[in-house]
Amino acid sequence: MTAIPASAPATDARPGKKLNVVLWTLQILLGLFFIIATGLPKLFGQEDAVQAFKDIGWGDWFRYFTGIVEVSGGIGLLVPRLSGLAAAGLSITTVLAAATQAFLLDAPQLAPFPLVLAVIFAWIAYERRDSIVAVREMLSR
Repeated sequence: MTAIPASAPATDARPGKKLNVVLWTLQILLGLFFIIATGLPKLFGQEDAVQAFKDIGWGDWFRYFTGIVEVSGGIGLLVPRLSGLAAAGLSITTVLAAATQAFLLDAPQLAPFPLVLAVIFAWIAYERRDSIVAVREMLSR
């Protein structure tokens, strides 16, 4: 029979201090990036964003929707309780962005960047899984 040492909690999913600093640094940088550089230009109708969504062919509603998703995800990365869910959502969003680049805009050379972001967001979501569980428990009450 093997005993679990008292110093190693079996259910603690929180990252260590150094990893937590790395995660918060990434979350702040990527959160601001998604708010300022990707989401707001779509919402305010920046010329290249408008053109890109015209090229996709789904209309302005999709540009606004994408901008709201990106700004919301960026804000969510900055809120401790929402950071895991925001990262998971942005991981999906960036995979879809890569697919859009590759297949709808015929620019597969642009797809690697959002795919790298998807991996980073998936890792953040995994490391912040305790926040996802906390939100689920809060909603189930």
